[in-house]
Amino acid sequence: MPLLKLQLPVELKDDIKKKMLHELSKMIVETFSKPENYVMVVIDQGSFQMSGTEGNAAFADLRGIGGINSKTTTKFSQVFCNYLLETLSIPKDRVYINFTDIDAANWGWNGSTFG
Repeated sequence: MPLLKLQLPVELKDDIKKKMLHELSKMIVETFSKPENYVMVVIDQGSFQMSGTEGNAAFADLRGIGGINSKTTTKFSQVFCNYLLETLSIPKDRVYINFTDIDAANWGWNGSTFG
């Protein structure tokens, strides 16, 4: 049920995207203590302008049911921004992350909801 949607300004090669999907899923599991069989990661390509300039930036939207609080979001932000810097050379000040804690009744799955 945690969902991370990451938008990047460049199209990634399939092998790099596959590796990132796996690594980001593990990052969510470790940070939010959620079982990986419920984690979804999506990586999309898009156009970016941030601080008046185009180019190297990232936007991430992380949603989940429970576990999203100041402690976990701060930890995830640190680990995630370091990862993007090391992996794709995206500066930390060019990354926005939106965290949303969803009520279980508002998250559908398997023909029902979690609530």
